[in-house]
Amino acid sequence: MSPQPDKEEFLKLIQDNKRIIYKICNAYCHNSNDREDLAQEIIYQLWKSAGSFNDGHKFTTWMYRVALNTAISFYRKENKNNPLVSISEHHTNIEDRNDGAKDIEENINLLQQFINELKELDRALMILYLDEKSCGEIAEILGITETNVATKISRIKEKLKQKFLTINNQ
Repeated sequence: MSPQPDKEEFLKLIQDNKRIIYKICNAYCHNSNDREDLAQEIIYQLWKSAGSFNDGHKFTTWMYRVALNTAISFYRKENKNNPLVSISEHHTNIEDRNDGAKDIEENINLLQQFINELKELDRALMILYLDEKSCGEIAEILGITETNVATKISRIKEKLKQKFLTINNQ
């Protein structure tokens, strides 16, 4: 992109990669109004930062970096204003399914809950890891070394495994 990005090109890139924005908004915000606000802020920051995009890198890598930095700042600001709400306070309607599907869904919900409890950087790292980004891409997006990425992933996976074991032994 040039210092003054073409509006149509920018909107097409946002549309083609909107999944990244949705994923990050869902990971950092628990209600729809906050998700919408964060999505708007991410798009604004992407537009504002478009001149800093280096054509030598993948657009999605740059987009993840801007989006995650925006989300972390938004999350910190919101958490100063709003106390944490326990996940048990939220009620969801889940249709009846066979036991295997319920177990899988419960495990996915637990994994999402555990990831949401991680520190901001670790949460961002796991979002990228679950999106099947390579250690190199994660390192570039988060601004840490590949070795640090691999070490953090290993430690986080072990921490998540221990949480699952604790829940299953109760």
